[in-house]
Amino acid sequence: QVQLVESGGGLVQPGGSLRLSCAASGFTLDYYAIGWFRQAPGKEREGVACIGSDGSPNYANSVKGRFTIFRDNAKNTVYLQMNSLKPEDTAVYYCATDSSVCSLFYGDFASWGQGTQVTVSS
Repeated sequence: QVQLVESGGGLVQPGGSLRLSCAASGFTLDYYAIGWFRQAPGKEREGVACIGSDGSPNYANSVKGRFTIFRDNAKNTVYLQMNSLKPEDTAVYYCATDSSVCSLFYGDFASWGQGTQVTVSS
């Protein structure tokens, strides 16, 4: 059974940093693309970053240069390092898998975690 569990969210001031974790169980994540998405109240779910099975990343323009996605295969976990956070980064962040492509489109992913809240505010 595929399971994804996100953690690491919280309240941070603008300009601060957070590291989100996506721990996988029931499958070996290094064979799959893993995506990070976010959804703010009243907005559509949007892709933030993706890492392919070959380790190559893909980022939304809004987070390029600030966010980094990386994988620790030994821990079966994917991370999203978020630096220089802005109030507009506030959202529930989800990780997802079951995709054959490293995509920023939520429709390409079939399995989702429960999400973790990130709030950027002074």
